[in-house]
Amino acid sequence: MQPRMNHPVYVIPEAMEALQALSKSAHVDGLSPALHALIHLRASQINGCSACVQIHSREMKQAGEPDTRIYAVGAWRDTNYFNDAERAALALTEALTRQADRPDPVSDELWNEATRLFDEKQLSAILVSIASINVWNRLNASVRQTPPDEWLRN
Repeated sequence: MQPRMNHPVYVIPEAMEALQALSKSAHVDGLSPALHALIHLRASQINGCSACVQIHSREMKQAGEPDTRIYAVGAWRDTNYFNDAERAALALTEALTRQADRPDPVSDELWNEATRLFDEKQLSAILVSIASINVWNRLNASVRQTPPDEWLRN
């Protein structure tokens, strides 16, 4: 598959700067880079963004995550590899990535669990992280962005 056009963030460099700033803003004390990679990987799996799935799987690996956890992200509910905080972040990721699937995408039960596990700043950062990766996924899907061929060799 070939991309339809140059990626919009290369055509409009200010968009790249803005999206990078948005992503960076989500990195706050108390949330690990591995949690952001977990969020980004799950949203990218749902959205079918192969470039982002590869990027965020690699980030998890580089952060020291074992292969078993990386491979299990898509079936996180059916494993014991994720702690309560990670499960809440993954549930929020799925709910916000699939907003149209339910009249109330984030149930009170899910929200209460998230607020039990994260303070307001951390929860804000998680929401921004989820929104950020969904923007990237949608841009990539629009132009059919694929991972570079050299990634297949690594």
